[in-house]
Amino acid sequence: MTGQMCWLAPIGSAHRKILHLRTHPTLPWRPYHQCLEFMLPDYDIPEGSAGMATFQELLREGWQLLPSAGQAPLAESA
Repeated sequence: MTGQMCWLAPIGSAHRKILHLRTHPTLPWRPYHQCLEFMLPDYDIPEGSAGMATFQELLREGWQLLPSAGQAPLAESA
């Protein structure tokens, strides 16, 4: 299965983007840590990008990276 990835910031966190995923263009974006079937543990790097290990693996599997420019900030979901 392939899907789409985008680095987005939750509302109120304009500087700290995290990886968001969706398996179909019509579905809403979900933070990578809510996608347990795809999520890999983050690297143990201080100030590292949240979701980088997941991003690298999904990119190798053929997922599409979409630019975050123009994407609206997301409300943090539980």
